[in-house]
Amino acid sequence: MSTVYFIGIGGSGMIALASLAIDKGISVIGSDISSSEKLDNLLSRGAKVYFEHSEKNINENKIDLVVYSGAIKKDNPEIIAAKNKKIKCISRSEYLGMFMSDFKNSVAVSGSHGKTTTTSMITNILIDSQKDPTSIIGAFFSKINGNSILGKSDIAVCEACEYLDSFLDLDPKIGVILNIDNDHLDYFKTLENEKKSFSEFASKCDKVIINCDDKNSLEVSKNLSDVIKFGIDNDADFSASNIDIDKNGYPSFDLFFNKKRIFNIKLKIPGKHNIYNALASIAVCKQLEVSFENIKKSLEEFSGAERRFTFWGSFNNISIFDDFAHHPTEIEATLKSAKNMKFNKIWLVFQPHTFSRTYLLLDDLANSLSIADNVILTDILPVRETNIYGISSNDLAKKIKGSKVIKDFDEIADYLKQNVEPGDMILTMGGGNIYKCTDIIYKKYRM
Repeated sequence: MSTVYFIGIGGSGMIALASLAIDKGISVIGSDISSSEKLDNLLSRGAKVYFEHSEKNINENKIDLVVYSGAIKKDNPEIIAAKNKKIKCISRSEYLGMFMSDFKNSVAVSGSHGKTTTTSMITNILIDSQKDPTSIIGAFFSKINGNSILGKSDIAVCEACEYLDSFLDLDPKIGVILNIDNDHLDYFKTLENEKKSFSEFASKCDKVIINCDDKNSLEVSKNLSDVIKFGIDNDADFSASNIDIDKNGYPSFDLFFNKKRIFNIKLKIPGKHNIYNALASIAVCKQLEVSFENIKKSLEEFSGAERRFTFWGSFNNISIFDDFAHHPTEIEATLKSAKNMKFNKIWLVFQPHTFSRTYLLLDDLANSLSIADNVILTDILPVRETNIYGISSNDLAKKIKGSKVIKDFDEIADYLKQNVEPGDMILTMGGGNIYKCTDIIYKKYRM
């Protein structure tokens, strides 16, 4: 296969696959609606990118395969043009499945929350242990200077996204289920449907590593024969006990393997939820024959992936952080971690992600966001949807005492600079482009 065309090439998942294609000597062409620094990197490596979706992009190039992202509709003019030319068109997840099938030891990390951090942890450990893995991560990871890397070994690690049942295009040797929560209800409709999909994913794996503290994960794996369990203060195969959280919110814990204490591990990323991510990573890497000593050393040096409670800077004793959380469970976990860091007040700037999630989880969102001392809401980011629910950020604000809606990022930055006091934390949060607001806030404090 000499030339692959990626429709929606600017998405984090598509950039990762396009980058790996270039690494394998494949000619890469693609399209998106806007440029970015990450796309600039692809361009510098020889990719050709159009910043519009047009049938002429297909007609003027010799293309062997078209890959489209989950955000692309079937009436996209490039898909129509490709089909008219009898060019094979497949989804991103199908292409990922084809790519991963080339590896003897394939690892797919699934779960409603924590996929990116766990995949990054596993990658970090494998690289530090000279395992030379191939890895595909849902965010920029400084260790590999991107969100994908092509290794020379037979090990490959990727995130396995449940949305649109994408993870069912994978057939991994090792599958991880971190947790199962009521997310993507615009597609699954009910938690029971979502659990059925996870159950099907689990059945496709040769071996499954599951969070036995999560009842939904436990349920979908109950009839499987080769299951490895991890959890906190229990008799799981890999468990954590004697947990301590320091003043920075960083957890430490004693690791137990088959009820035997191995050693104490201290993480450099905040939040009790990251203990679960660490345990999952440990379980995976032990299956790949990494020593406990190498695992400990690497985990204790791991500093996280992009937009996972990332510290941006501090000015006048005011600290600025950014986080990807957009589901109530994730928001609660991040804000509880922030509370452990002993700032005077937490000023949260939250960008609701999709109309459906905001409408269907309105009360849960309000409850989790209310953990912060002050809440500012932006407009809802529509992503792939139209507002058939008649929902707005004002509906969410009504349920959060003292919150306010400010649509413009510059206005948000000005408001914060006028009201935030020394000793406070500013935390921007959401699954969309709220990081742009973080950058504006950061620059205003530097002025």
